[in-house]
Amino acid sequence: MGDLELLLPGEAAVLVRGLRSFPLREIGSGGWNQQHENLEKLNMQAILDATASQGEPIQELLVTHGKIPMLVEELIAVEMWKQKVFPVLCRLEDFKPQNTFPIYMVVHHEASIINLLETVFFHKEVCESAEDAVLDLIDYCHRKLTLLVARSSRGGPPEEEECQSSTPMQELQKQAELMEFEIASKALSVLRYITDCVDSLSLSTLNRMLSTHDLPCLLVELLEHNPWSRREGGKLQQFEGGRWQTVAPSEQQKLSKLDGQVWIALYNLLLSHEARARYCFTSFAKGQLLKLQAFLTDTLVDQLPNLAGLQGFLAHLALTETQPPKKDLVLEQIPEIWERLERENRGKWQAIAKYQLRHVFSPSEQDLRLQARRCGLLSGQKGWETRRRHGHRQRCSCAPTGQAQPGFPDLFPRWAETYRLDVLEAIAPERPRCAYCSAEASKRCSRCQNEWYCCRECQVKHWEKHGKACVLAAQGDRAK
Repeated sequence: MGDLELLLPGEAAVLVRGLRSFPLREIGSGGWNQQHENLEKLNMQAILDATASQGEPIQELLVTHGKIPMLVEELIAVEMWKQKVFPVLCRLEDFKPQNTFPIYMVVHHEASIINLLETVFFHKEVCESAEDAVLDLIDYCHRKLTLLVARSSRGGPPEEEECQSSTPMQELQKQAELMEFEIASKALSVLRYITDCVDSLSLSTLNRMLSTHDLPCLLVELLEHNPWSRREGGKLQQFEGGRWQTVAPSEQQKLSKLDGQVWIALYNLLLSHEARARYCFTSFAKGQLLKLQAFLTDTLVDQLPNLAGLQGFLAHLALTETQPPKKDLVLEQIPEIWERLERENRGKWQAIAKYQLRHVFSPSEQDLRLQARRCGLLSGQKGWETRRRHGHRQRCSCAPTGQAQPGFPDLFPRWAETYRLDVLEAIAPERPRCAYCSAEASKRCSRCQNEWYCCRECQVKHWEKHGKACVLAAQGDRAK
């Protein structure tokens, strides 16, 4: 697994082989939570592998064992649960959760899977191994990007402002809305990686991208609305790493990461021979695409030199006649996962919500403590640790915040989880334990702030094992 390891040799293979799809009714169950934990481990290891540039065994394992279609199905299943089951659950009279942690784990699951897919889809063989599920993934990305355009008029994601009077459910809804914005940015990256394979995609997939969804025009809309940038108090801010960050005047001409993904996707779709031959340049499409000329400045082309070819294409398009809409009879595959899940569960949404209220989202204190410990909230093992700050939200740093993908800047999210202090104290009464001898600990590693020790001697003895992870965590904190 390379020098940077979160999983023991052979452990990743066991976890990948054990991945499976769950019915909507079982989302949030014990077996489902175990798989969520396994996916988090695979997710973190995949990021570390890509960061170290020493091969990517997680990607290879997922392809070898044919698990990419399963991940797409799980992604869509959680999306459907959020749309169909969760609103019904919230309307039930008996739904008065004292703790939102189990529900948050379900909401967070979608972000975990899309982040893992973003990490591995950089490799073309992963796109090929998705097989027919790539159609469902394209539909998923289209839904997320359409929602992103629709929400841009509201100024993007909500601010992370602490409200002392907010209830746990209000906090959960606020965090879920912020996470939805981040999920959409990951979906954009996944879609861009799919367009890298445009010349090898099936006719049905190309038709889905170009005719059914007209992705070139949708990407133009994203550039126009630019939902990840805004002006606040006269200063330019960009949504990056999970939060709004002020851009220094000297950096304002620099291409943002998400803008770069849009431009690369447009380049792939419009200059690929296969895609251009099948795209219908109607008068509407021509008008939309020619809007790009206003964005293609010399500064932008200097940062992405390949866009000079796109400039030439648009100049040629401006002089050509538009095409009438094509009326050819085309037999094509259609996405199956969403339709199948909806067909299997149609009319059962309330029954699923009631079942989950009784058996999943009403955990005992012992169940909560066990789940929190397994997720690393108590032990701090393998990079997880709850940071308590008086009067502020509690955050669990469960993955490095940045990863440099080969050929493009880092596009990985800030994995932040929010919990109320009183809830944490209720489920985590134990004191921290020494990472070396397991005795009660009162001292914490000053460099990474992740591991606890009972004394200096234990910290020295544990350094051989902890050192590399400590350096990585400290670098991640500085990158923030």
